Amino acid sequence: MDFDPTLLRTFIAVNDAGGFTRAAERLHLTQSAVSHQIRRLEEHVGRALLHRTTRRLTLTEDGEDFLRHAEQILQSLDALSRRFQPSPITGAVRFGVPENFIGDRLPNLLCQFTRAFPNVRMDVSVSMSMDLRQMVDADELDLAVVIALPGDDADTVLRRTRFVWVASDSFDIAAGRSLPFAFFPSPCINRQVGVSALDGTAVEWHVMFTSPSQQGLNAAISAGLGITVMVEDDVLPGMRIVDGEYGLPPLPPAQFVLLRRPGGCTPAVAEFGKLVLALP
Repeated sequence: MDFDPTLLRTFIAVNDAGGFTRAAERLHLTQSAVSHQIRRLEEHVGRALLHRTTRRLTLTEDGEDFLRHAEQILQSLDALSRRFQPSPITGAVRFGVPENFIGDRLPNLLCQFTRAFPNVRMDVSVSMSMDLRQMVDADELDLAVVIALPGDDADTVLRRTRFVWVASDSFDIAAGRSLPFAFFPSPCINRQVGVSALDGTAVEWHVMFTSPSQQGLNAAISAGLGITVMVEDDVLPGMRIVDGEYGLPPLPPAQFVLLRRPGGCTPAVAEFGKLVLALP
C-alpha cells in the first residue's frame, strides 16, 4: 500500500494543530481542502484515524499507530531529499597529500565529497611534503596536508606524531662501520630532519638508497638495506624503531598540518577542507 506524502503531512499537521482550521492555516490551505485530504487518507487506510466531536479532535487507536509510522516515513523522506539534493557548489578543488597521511582513506574521502558535491572537479596531487608546500605557495594547490615540525606553521594541526629512526628487524652492522641510510630525495622533511640530527654527531654515515616513493623506501628498509627516518605511525610489521642505537641522536616531534592557499578559498574548497578536518 503506497501513501501520498502530502496526505501524511496533512494528517500530522491536523494532529499537531489540534484541528482542521489551525492545520489549514499552517498549510496555507482551505479547511475544506484539509478535510478532503484527511477523508482520502482514511478511505485509503480503510480505518478511522481521527475521532471528531463538536468540541475536540483526538486520534483513534489506529490513528496513534498511523501517526508514529507517518512521522518515521516523512523523516526518512526528508533525509533522502537532503542527501540527494543537487548542490549549487561548483568549481574545482586542488588538493595535495603525502602518501603516508591518508592511505586507504583517500578513496573514501573523495567518494564522500563527490557524492555531496557532484559538480566540483577534484585535482589530487600525491607527493612529498616539501613539494606540496611549494605548490601551495605557488598557487598550484588550494589545500595540502604536509608534515611539519611543531611551531613551523600557524595552520591547523591535524595529527601529532614524532620522527623515529627505523630499520628492519633483521638489520645489523658491525661496530665502527659507516651507517647506511635510505631517504627520499631532497627536498624532504624526513631527510632534512635526519641529516640535521646526524650532522651534530660523530656518527659515520652515508646515503646508500634513494627513492621518491614511500613503497620504494619501505621495500629498501624491509630488505635490511639501511636506516631511515619515518613518523612513528608509518612503521610497518617487520620494521623496528632503533632510536638510541648505533649512536643515533634523538629526533624531534612531528605533526601533520593543513595548509591553505593564501588569499581565501572558494565554497568548494571550504567544504572539502571540512571533510579533511573531520578525518579520524
